[in-house]
Amino acid sequence: MGIKVGILGYGNLGKGVECAINQNPDMELAAIFTRRNPESLTPKNKNVSVINIADINNWIDKIDVMILCGGSATDLPGQTPKFAKLFNVIDSFDTHAKIPEHFKNVDLAAKEGNKTAIISVGWDPGMFSLNRMYANAILPNGKDYTFWGKGVSQGHSDAIRRIKGVKDAKQYTIPVETALSKVRNGENPDLTTREKHTRECFVVLEPDADPAVVEHEIKTMPNYFADYDTTVHFISEEELIKKHSKIPHGGFVLRSGKTGWHNENNHIIEYSLKLDSNPEFTSSVLVAYARAAFRLNKEGATGCKTVFDIAPAYLSPKSGEELRAQML
Repeated sequence: MGIKVGILGYGNLGKGVECAINQNPDMELAAIFTRRNPESLTPKNKNVSVINIADINNWIDKIDVMILCGGSATDLPGQTPKFAKLFNVIDSFDTHAKIPEHFKNVDLAAKEGNKTAIISVGWDPGMFSLNRMYANAILPNGKDYTFWGKGVSQGHSDAIRRIKGVKDAKQYTIPVETALSKVRNGENPDLTTREKHTRECFVVLEPDADPAVVEHEIKTMPNYFADYDTTVHFISEEELIKKHSKIPHGGFVLRSGKTGWHNENNHIIEYSLKLDSNPEFTSSVLVAYARAAFRLNKEGATGCKTVFDIAPAYLSPKSGEELRAQML
């Protein structure tokens, strides 16, 4: 029998988690939990139970790890502490500035329930965070740079869709190539927000909407577009579906550092991702950390953890002997 995993939420991320579990033979999807009518959901695995969240307490002894797939900004601050008392949990909370507060709340709950929780799992925060930490430890005399894209920002796309007169929209975050080249060349530039990324928007308007008004609202939107060079394209709904229906993303984490008695030698550490599907890749990371949470709890570890606290061997289905022989 494999590690029994539950999924809470069945949007794009939840569907990705179902797929990722299916690709890991040491895991078993036990149930999907939803606020909606269970009969309205059709998992790929027809043998998996779909359960209303009101009945989740009946599954406490049947789930080894619960993966929470709700919205980071809205659902997870309440969900993760609540369910960390009942289950070992994994979440993808990604509001960087609020991670310390979220950690504290989840840590108290998980310790109360003698459970293991791992928060802020994904690629940023997550894999990018790990690479920033490793690079800082190796090159203490240096500078960090993070570039996102080219890829769809779901939060920024949602922000455009909230504008009056917008029927649908996709927004791409794009690194500025000249800035990226300067970092790779070891120039250690000081880069403003505008110098690092541009934003490109593809917008479908409602019939009576004024394009000039919508474009102005997008480009002047604080915290989303006002600090960036932003291009807005108005297209048909058919073109949006045909050319912009996927959710690609990716990015680069770089550390530019110096060594030597006189700082005469330059070094660049770079980690990059190019993702056809942001939700499916994030799901794959969540599932690997679900394995780690299960193993840690079996060893008696309780409370909240982040990716910084998890030894890499806990993520792999391979044994320590296999890892040393095949990957070290």
